[in-house]
Amino acid sequence: MNFSIQPVLENQEYQLIPLQQGDFESLYEVASDPEVWEQHPNKDRYKREVFENFFKGAMESKGAFKIVEKVSGNVLGSTRFYDFDENKNSIFIGYTFYGTKSWGKGINPKIKKLMLDYIFQFVDTVHFHIGKENFRSQIAMERLGGQKIAEEEVAYFGEPTRTNFVYEIKK
Repeated sequence: MNFSIQPVLENQEYQLIPLQQGDFESLYEVASDPEVWEQHPNKDRYKREVFENFFKGAMESKGAFKIVEKVSGNVLGSTRFYDFDENKNSIFIGYTFYGTKSWGKGINPKIKKLMLDYIFQFVDTVHFHIGKENFRSQIAMERLGGQKIAEEEVAYFGEPTRTNFVYEIKK
């Protein structure tokens, strides 16, 4: 891989800044609301010890970002690039979450556009894992033009296996 999966990305309104250890508290403040994880395969991520594991996995991925609103400086959530596959010239975008204050404001499509515009310079296909009960994210993915192509069992870092749908967007 001769490109970075953790650059600083930004548009007029938002910045994706590489996640650092010191970002835990500001990100946990967003993640500590149980409603954020209500449709997610792991509904306990609002609990500090469960989120600590999620954060550790995000740091180890070396592709995670905190999502920041430029004007206010508020941390809105997190997302990441992961699982680059050189043979298939593909990568995943996922583990995205936003605080409820960011829901329904058109933020996610703008963030995904930033990420896709960047990563399509280097890959032909982007995949997304979405929990089979995460209807909010499935609808969001379809609005972005994602096609559901598979169903697979996914075990996140130190968590039990869950059924996810795989969506795909091609360059």
